[in-house]
Amino acid sequence: MKIVVLGFGRMGSWMAEELAKSNDVFVYDEDPGKTRHRVAGFSIIGRREDIAGLKPDILVNAVDLARTVEAFRSVEKLLPRDCLICDLASIKGSLPDYYRTCPLRFGSCHPMFGPTFADPASLGEESAVIISESHPEAAAFLDEFFRGKGVHIRVCSFDEHDRMMAYSLTMPFVASMVFAACLDRPSVPGTTFKRHLAVAEKLLGEDDGLLAEILFNAHSLPQLEKITQRLEFLKHIIGERDDEEARRFFAGLRENVSRLKSGTGYSFPD
Repeated sequence: MKIVVLGFGRMGSWMAEELAKSNDVFVYDEDPGKTRHRVAGFSIIGRREDIAGLKPDILVNAVDLARTVEAFRSVEKLLPRDCLICDLASIKGSLPDYYRTCPLRFGSCHPMFGPTFADPASLGEESAVIISESHPEAAAFLDEFFRGKGVHIRVCSFDEHDRMMAYSLTMPFVASMVFAACLDRPSVPGTTFKRHLAVAEKLLGEDDGLLAEILFNAHSLPQLEKITQRLEFLKHIIGERDDEEARRFFAGLRENVSRLKSGTGYSFPD
């Protein structure tokens, strides 16, 4: 197939390289500096208008969320009517509204991994979400691609996805950011501290746009409220030096972790 990838960031470059193993892949990025020295396995599109002459079968939109809809609109008229369009956005936000008026068939997915924390060469423990509202042909393309990499596939709706992302991304992101915000002296000895520091460093190595996308999810604030409520309760326990309440609190934490590890906690619908 002939596939165009918009955006040559971390995920876009990985998708282009992987898709090029069995397809004719063309990459376009508004910043030509990103593609100048990385052209092995696929072709670079110099001008957006050149996409029209390619008549691609599939277009994969890998730009950041803030520009995803804008990028789709900028190429919509350059694509044949039978072209499938796909997004990789980590938060779907206004994408459902765009797709409802778009004349092209779409597929929406979210690779739940990235170069920062995952090894793209070994993805057997990773997952990707395919949005249930996707057109069957686009969903089949995405399913085949990710399963071919050993990635586990989950299916959920646009709304279910963004609610879940507030739980699975906003919560750990905020925890790491609060940890980083409280750092005010040189690193101290201690395995736990070092591990938290390593996670915070990797997280903050992400693009600012991606971090903002996660936090600006419409469902993030309710999740943040849950975090602050738990912190206030923990402050109360510490302030009262309530040993009995502390033990109940710790038991509850262990039960939460155990339930999640056993697969009976919050999970994507199959």
